Amino acid sequence: MSSFGSNFRVTTYGESHCASVGCIVDGVPPGMALKPEDIQVQLTRRRPGQSALTTPRDEKDRVEIQSGVENGVTLGTPIAMLVKNQDQRPKDYTDQTLDEYPRPSHADFTYLEKYGVKASSGGGRSSARETIGRVAAGALAEKYLKEAYGVEIVAFVSSVGKVHIPRFPGEKLAGEAQASKTVDAAETSFANGTAKTEEAPSSSSIDNHIDTRGMEEDEAEEPLSEEFRKLLSTVTRAEVDKNEMRCPHPVAMERMRQRILLAKSKNDSIGGTVTCVIRGLPSGLGEPCFDKFEAKLGHAMLSIPATKAFEIGSGFRGTEVPGSRHNDAFEIKENGRLGTKTNWSGGVQGGITNGEDVYFRLGFKSPATISQPQATSTYGGSSGTLSTRGRHDPCVVARAVPIVEGMAALVCMDMVLAQAGRVGVKSLVPKEVVEELPISMKGGKRMRPE
Repeated sequence: MSSFGSNFRVTTYGESHCASVGCIVDGVPPGMALKPEDIQVQLTRRRPGQSALTTPRDEKDRVEIQSGVENGVTLGTPIAMLVKNQDQRPKDYTDQTLDEYPRPSHADFTYLEKYGVKASSGGGRSSARETIGRVAAGALAEKYLKEAYGVEIVAFVSSVGKVHIPRFPGEKLAGEAQASKTVDAAETSFANGTAKTEEAPSSSSIDNHIDTRGMEEDEAEEPLSEEFRKLLSTVTRAEVDKNEMRCPHPVAMERMRQRILLAKSKNDSIGGTVTCVIRGLPSGLGEPCFDKFEAKLGHAMLSIPATKAFEIGSGFRGTEVPGSRHNDAFEIKENGRLGTKTNWSGGVQGGITNGEDVYFRLGFKSPATISQPQATSTYGGSSGTLSTRGRHDPCVVARAVPIVEGMAALVCMDMVLAQAGRVGVKSLVPKEVVEELPISMKGGKRMRPE
């Protein structure tokens, strides 16, 4: 379906080359100051045509608020927002060849199987253009979360191809001393269409290497390095936006740029990962058993186009670490609240937030649309070669950052409203009964005698 959330419900609409795209948001609390500029900042970060590393499609993505706001204040009624498509080019997809061939790894075939009809241009609803509505709704949710709870959501590019920000103890980028090698001339030649394949670096020269010599199998290192954990706890959007890659690690950032330019020079594409951290989120969010916080987060993230993997906290790396090192022991924090010494759980235990930072990583595949002839089959089963045209990203991760932040905000907002409904219900347990309960049963806020 095209709707997400229960208490904070978002419905998106629109295709890649229709007149407009947008969303309707229901459940927005009344009385919040809201103007288009509050939404526009994230849409501007998401929009195409930002650099030579993205699609050249030129869209300004200006948002218009249609309802639910009066005199700059939310009314509590549904808020409709739209963005007009200004640079749509459906003629790029009118080639008869595209009518005969389902594009490899695209949604042409599956949409036709499901509906018996599909959009004739671009990806239709499966296009990343659909995410404009998500980002607009997410920006709205994030404004409330920040003002009401001080929540901060920051996502950044953590890998492109095999080039990763070092995350594990002992992990290094290959040839870090040569990382200052400039590629401006190569980038210019790519933009001018005069580049030669050999001008781009080889992928083997920019990959990561992990030295695990001397590491005993049952004495695994910690899931994440101290440096990466510090990055998670301190990184800001200002730091992320300092470069077009949206990567806060200068050495890895340059290698990522080179890897994308290599793919672009070959009319190919490459994938990558985005890491996101949510700070200041209240404890107690999440619904056992099927609507656990990480389950809803995974649902939201894997609904983003081109996503193929999701992990929270220590993720797959945590499977390699003994429980004696992986368990998050409790302690009293400086602010007097109970918290954990480590945070391998990623801020979620038993499906419920524990007040620590929530962090996760999301994998994006290499974009399916490439400007290379591809041997494939027609809808009728005849072998042939498909050559596509149009404008597309050689790698999507830099533009995906605000989409990830927006979907994270939607999950948090939905869970905050669900919990607000629960704690707002008056407890009927008599005070004298509560006083007789063991401390483990009345330690929560709702069961403490007043």
